[in-house]
Amino acid sequence: MNSRMGGEWEAFSAGSHPTGFVHPKALQVLAEIGIQHQGRSKSMDEFQGQTFDLVVTVCDEAAETCPVWDGKGEKVHMGFPDPAEAIGNEEEILNTFRSVCGDMNRKVLKLLQDRPNIHP
Repeated sequence: MNSRMGGEWEAFSAGSHPTGFVHPKALQVLAEIGIQHQGRSKSMDEFQGQTFDLVVTVCDEAAETCPVWDGKGEKVHMGFPDPAEAIGNEEEILNTFRSVCGDMNRKVLKLLQDRPNIHP
């Protein structure tokens, strides 16, 4: 979202159970759409005590394992399958990453565009 709406929003990413690395196929798919990811795998714990206007959980498991966000901010859950769990040959797995990336991009972008009065 920073690459698409960085002038209006500042996005942060973290997981409830981070793996310690960004999946290589996720990096590949981001590069395919012109995003050179420079981040790292982070835990939600790194953001405890911070205030956000909007907290969006994006994995199916996150709705059940994410702690209640006690800071200021609206919480929205958008369920997406975890592409790292995809099975099949290399191309099928890569296509799963592409599909999830596209869905996330469209749905989260629309969510942010529908909230023009909230800014970081």
